[in-house]
Amino acid sequence: MYIGLGIALLVIGAILSFAIGPDAVEGVNLEMIGYIFMAGGVLAILLSLVLGRPRGPRGYTSRRVSRTDPRTGEAYDEVQVDPDRR
Repeated sequence: MYIGLGIALLVIGAILSFAIGPDAVEGVNLEMIGYIFMAGGVLAILLSLVLGRPRGPRGYTSRRVSRTDPRTGEAYDEVQVDPDRR
């Protein structure tokens, strides 16, 4: 979610820091504003990666059990599937 915002902030910050001349707007340090935007972009990307990662296993757990039919003596495998409870 925040990765797009982070990339946009990085691009805008890089444009302000490196592409626009230092005297484009009098009384405003565009280079410093660009660095602040880039720091915000990096922070947004890092937060999205840390907060968006899955916590623990998701989905299901399964186990294979070998059984023998008592009537016929035939061996077969049974797969038991348990959904994760969250």
